[in-house]
Amino acid sequence: MSQERLQKILSQAGVASRRASEQLMLDGRVTVNGTTLRELGTKADAGRDDIRVDGRRIKIPERRRYILLNKPRGYVTTRSDPNHRPTVIDLIADVRDYVYPVGRLDFDTEGLLILTNDGELAARLTHPRHGIARVYEARVLGVPDTHDLARLAKGIVIEGRRTQPALVTVLYSRGDDATLEITVREGRNRQVRNMCEAIGHPVSSLRRVAIGPIRDPTLRLGRWRELGAAEVRRLQTAASATLPTVKVKAEDAKRPRKKTSGDQRRS
Repeated sequence: MSQERLQKILSQAGVASRRASEQLMLDGRVTVNGTTLRELGTKADAGRDDIRVDGRRIKIPERRRYILLNKPRGYVTTRSDPNHRPTVIDLIADVRDYVYPVGRLDFDTEGLLILTNDGELAARLTHPRHGIARVYEARVLGVPDTHDLARLAKGIVIEGRRTQPALVTVLYSRGDDATLEITVREGRNRQVRNMCEAIGHPVSSLRRVAIGPIRDPTLRLGRWRELGAAEVRRLQTAASATLPTVKVKAEDAKRPRKKTSGDQRRS
């Protein structure tokens, strides 16, 4: 094999995404032929060099795995957890290949999650320039009005930075709560929860129902399956597109918000 950038080799080996592989190098956890390498851009030959992460020699997988998991609440989206909480890997114990989750779902969020050892696809699916759509069903306290929905659609300033425009639909409302379908194209931490909190309608339950072109309403909670060849091709096509740049104005996020029944319960 020809020489390639070390972080690309790690990604291809399914160790982590390319960006996470760069951090492994910076942390001094990667060695090549016994030498710790921290300089990004260093090249190696996966076919000839002894490349190790945390002392474990890597190898390029013989086959790619693409797993779709319907994650329940109460699982951490990681391979291992220092606090010994259940992880999504526990749910796919029968999978012998080294795979890792693409992106994340919060501990209290359920829904679709992809796990793979295809580092190139994982990197594209999580990079913001490709704008892979993620669709959520969010049950919120109170019923958002048209102004609230317009704010979500336009973008909400969170921690000094506006979210990208979202698609928002009210699926149904009853009594003191409503269920929204929210489509976002970013992977910011707790983004949907923070967006709904900002308009005064906190999330009581959250479920991801689609990742790009991938949906499966028949996949039971806690179960997983392999993606089919056609599904993988659709994912690859979606991950090859580039999201147009959206210019937004910097605005003050500290607008007064309406109180909800949830606020009253917490006060």
